[in-house]
Amino acid sequence: MTDVTSGTRSSLLSGSLAVCGALCVAIVASGTARAHVRYVAEGDGTPTDPVEFAVQVLSEPANAALFGGTALVGAAGLLGYVWVRPTIPDLDVLRETLAGYGDLVPWMLRLSMGLPLVGAGFVGYYFSPAVDGQPSLLLLGLGFLLLFGLATRAVAAVALVAYLAGLARWPELLLAMEYVPGLVAIVLVGGGRPSADHMLGAVASASGTYYGRVDPVHRIAGRFQALIEPYTRYAPTVIRVGLGVVFVYLGLVEKLLQPGRTLGVVAKYDLTAVIPVDPGAWVLGAGLAEIALGVLLIAGLLTRGVAAAAFVVFTLTLFGISDDPILAHITMFGLASAVFTMGSGPLALDRVLADTDSEAGRPSLGEREVADD
Repeated sequence: MTDVTSGTRSSLLSGSLAVCGALCVAIVASGTARAHVRYVAEGDGTPTDPVEFAVQVLSEPANAALFGGTALVGAAGLLGYVWVRPTIPDLDVLRETLAGYGDLVPWMLRLSMGLPLVGAGFVGYYFSPAVDGQPSLLLLGLGFLLLFGLATRAVAAVALVAYLAGLARWPELLLAMEYVPGLVAIVLVGGGRPSADHMLGAVASASGTYYGRVDPVHRIAGRFQALIEPYTRYAPTVIRVGLGVVFVYLGLVEKLLQPGRTLGVVAKYDLTAVIPVDPGAWVLGAGLAEIALGVLLIAGLLTRGVAAAAFVVFTLTLFGISDDPILAHITMFGLASAVFTMGSGPLALDRVLADTDSEAGRPSLGEREVADD
C-alpha cells in the first residue's frame, strides 16, 4: 500500500476517528429502539408495506439528509481506517490483555447459554419467550448442566438438537437463533475452567486415584477432544458469523420488513422524546444500523469495536425498554462478550489486513481484531 506523508496520515487519522465516532453515536441513538420487538410490541402493529414505508421516510428532506450524511460519514470512516490503519498503543495493550482472558471464554459461553435455559425452564417457555407454555424440565436440566460444566460438550449438542427440533415446529424460534452459534462453540471449546469436567478430569488423570479406576468417561472425552481439536480454532469465527446473522435477521426481518410493528415500539416507549426525529426515521435507522453491525461481524472487519458497540446497544436497550425480558438477551450479551474477548478469528477481513501488514513489514495494527491462533 502506498505510503502517505506524516501530515496526511495525521489528518486522515483525525478524520477517521471523528467520522467513526459520529457513526457510533448514530448507531447508539437508533439502537435503543432495537429489541426483539415481538416481545414488547402490543399486537402485530399496523400493517405497512416495507418498500413504501422506506420511500415515504426518505422522501422527507430532513430524513434523507440524516441517512445520507450518516452513510457518507460511515463509509468515509471505514475507508479511512482501512487505508491508514493507525497504531494506537492503548489498543495494543487492550488486545494483549484480552488475549490473557482466552481460557475464560468457555465459562463465559456456558453462563450465557446456561442461565437463559434455566430461566426458560422456570418461567415455562421453550428457548424463546415467543414460544411459551411448553414443557420445560428438559431445558432446566440442560441449563444447570451447562452452568456446572458437567459433560459440557454432550449437553451442548443435546441442547442444539432440542433447539433445531423446536425450530422445525415453531418457526418463531428464529428469534432465538443465537443459541446455534453459542452451542456449537461450546461443543468446539468444551467446558474450560472452572467446570465439573475440568475438576473430574484432573482427578481421573492423576495417578492412583479411585475415581480414575472406575470412571471411563474421561477417556472417552479425551478421545473426542483430540478428534475435535483441529476445529477449535474456528470457535471465534462461528460466534462472530452467528452473531452477525442474528443482527441482520433482526434488522431486516423484524424491523425493515415489519415497520408497523416497530412503529408500535417507538410509540409505546415515546422514543421520539429521547431523540427528536421522525418515528419512521427511528424504525429505518434501527434496522439499517443493526444490519450494518451484522454485516461487519460477518465480514470480520473492526470486529472488537463492533462487538463493543453491540454490547453498549444491548445495555441501552435494557434501560430504554423496561419490560423487555432480560433473559431473552443474556445469550446476545454473552456472544458479544466472547467476540470482544477472542477477536475475529480465522476467515475474517481483519485477518487479511493483519497478514497484509505483516508481509509489508508495517507495525502491528493498533486495533488488531484477530485472535491469537
